[in-house]
Amino acid sequence: MLGSLHPLDLVVVALYLIAVIWIGSRAAAGTNNEEGFFLAGRKLGKLYQFFLNFGNATEPQGAVSTASFVYQQGAPGSWLSFQTVFMNPYFWFMNVWFRRVRLTTVSDLFEDRYASKGLSLFYAVFQILVACVFLGFGNVTAYKIASSLVVKQEVQWTAAERTSVEGYREMKALEKQAAAGTLTAEMKPALDTLRDRNARGELRSYVTVLNDIAFYAVFTLVVGAYIVLGGMAAAAVNEGLQSVLIIVFSLLLIPTGLKAIGGWSALAEKVPKQMFDLFGSASAEQFSVVSLCGILLVSIVQNGGLSHNMGICGSAKDEFAARSGVSGTYLKRFMIILWAFAGLIAVALFGVGGLSDPDATWGAMSNRLLGPGLVGLMLAGVLAGTMSTLAAKALAISSLFVRNVYRQIWPDITQAQGVFYARCTIVAVLILGTVAATLMGSFYDIVNIVLTVNIPFGAAVLMTYWWRRVTAPAVWCCVIISTLTILVVPWTASKIPALAQSASLAQPSTKPGTGVYFSKVVHQDPNDLTSPYVAAQTRTNRFNFEVWLLGKAGVNVAALTPTQRFTLQFFVDGLLPFAVLIIASLLTKKTDPARVAQFYGKMKTPVGKTPELEIATMEETARNPARFDDTKLFGRNSSWEFCKWDRVDTIGFIICCAISASIVGIFIGFLRWAAP
Repeated sequence: MLGSLHPLDLVVVALYLIAVIWIGSRAAAGTNNEEGFFLAGRKLGKLYQFFLNFGNATEPQGAVSTASFVYQQGAPGSWLSFQTVFMNPYFWFMNVWFRRVRLTTVSDLFEDRYASKGLSLFYAVFQILVACVFLGFGNVTAYKIASSLVVKQEVQWTAAERTSVEGYREMKALEKQAAAGTLTAEMKPALDTLRDRNARGELRSYVTVLNDIAFYAVFTLVVGAYIVLGGMAAAAVNEGLQSVLIIVFSLLLIPTGLKAIGGWSALAEKVPKQMFDLFGSASAEQFSVVSLCGILLVSIVQNGGLSHNMGICGSAKDEFAARSGVSGTYLKRFMIILWAFAGLIAVALFGVGGLSDPDATWGAMSNRLLGPGLVGLMLAGVLAGTMSTLAAKALAISSLFVRNVYRQIWPDITQAQGVFYARCTIVAVLILGTVAATLMGSFYDIVNIVLTVNIPFGAAVLMTYWWRRVTAPAVWCCVIISTLTILVVPWTASKIPALAQSASLAQPSTKPGTGVYFSKVVHQDPNDLTSPYVAAQTRTNRFNFEVWLLGKAGVNVAALTPTQRFTLQFFVDGLLPFAVLIIASLLTKKTDPARVAQFYGKMKTPVGKTPELEIATMEETARNPARFDDTKLFGRNSSWEFCKWDRVDTIGFIICCAISASIVGIFIGFLRWAAP
């Protein structure tokens, strides 16, 4: 056996990996040109769109991070994922925008709308770097679960490992005394020292035998193999198999967990009552309704800039097929409910704060609850979900590189050469994702990156669809200013000694180990609790530049809770890019009116049901780009491109809203049923 893995588990995982590579080889026949490789020939119907959207949206990092956040905060911790339930009605329209634009990559959008090769190239390079974050997140998720399943026995621990685990256990024992009010004054310094060590990442509750580098290498090899072989067609077919496994791994921990804690009624006995309140408490360290609004805002904005939107929606054979993908994302919302209850079961199983690494909640539960074969099935499900997400992103990045970087330098390459270079790009990007995984920290920090990294271009893409007046210089201003404010300064500040050691910036907050501005602060001398606080030199320690700016504007940010500061950060991140875009557009020269007219004429032209109808309708739009301007919501002469809804728009939106409300109601109902 390998650690706690049984040979049967290894057989299950091996069979899954063989299956996905075989599917990739079978799909390779239709990938001789770029449209076939990147978009499956724009021939995917409703069923494939369902699988693509479900598989791409339902990544294991969502399951693992949701269970982790719920374990720490209770039901409100699920909002980082569950807020997407309110985005489904928006997707009913967004999917059509990315299909009607009739392009291959999001980079093409900037060249088509603004005639800006520079913006197109910058977006492509930016997204290649962003992809490393997403791919790294997927790798970390898979490793977190696998590593917690393959643990060292206590007799195999080294002296350093024993010190780490025993220090963690001692800290938890002292924290229980502190919570009960029985901690003596003499023991408080010992608790503070252990908390300081924990903030530095020195304490842990288990020791794994799984090497992270070896795991990332094998994982990347398998993902690369089936995507390099079959492209989007392989991704779409594999989504069917992977979607089934995702559902299975989402279900496995619920019945086994309930049995282990003593049944459904044990949740009310062993989980604190406030953890069942989905909308949180203003005084507690939980996400509130206001937090939800901030998270939802940045989710909608960043979603517009995702590089794989064009590949998934653009591969649909028609508009209704593209819209049908919404059904796949709805199934994910039910999965989130299961993941949240897994987190609550973990609270009952391990106790509040019983795990040194909350990110390992899912893996620790799997290790405790599942037997031979089921552990392998869990691992296969995790790998399936991660692979489905990585596949879509890797394909999107390869298309960006070939079409918007390589062809700008060598425009005369053949279609076959383009596919070859795309395959090489997939390999390179997956390797970079592996490197990124080794640099990542906690899920809380990673999710913060994932939710904000695409905001600069997300705002630009949405305004490109919505507002005729937006200009290329305004997009440049938006991207540069937003990137500096949201990404560059926050994630590099802790690495600058003058900032990391500044007494005014490294202020501690009320929550041990966290700061007012830096997400983690520790004592400069770990052996001297009177030494000044400094920013912890962990792999990811974000400086809340947005809150610092608000503090300079007069807001008393030190008096706020960490969650309130987190919420303020999201509102600034979500609104700043739009403010920059609007102001800069009004101060710069308009884009060529003829080009703009053709773009918005195309956006209002429905996709033809057949290739012949599509050609005919686009030729008519080219002759008369204003032929649909009477559908504009604010009049033909308005610069805002919002259109009046037709029957399909209205009925679809109402149904989506009703389903979203029903899912929220079901979640609340189950929480109230489980609550004391």
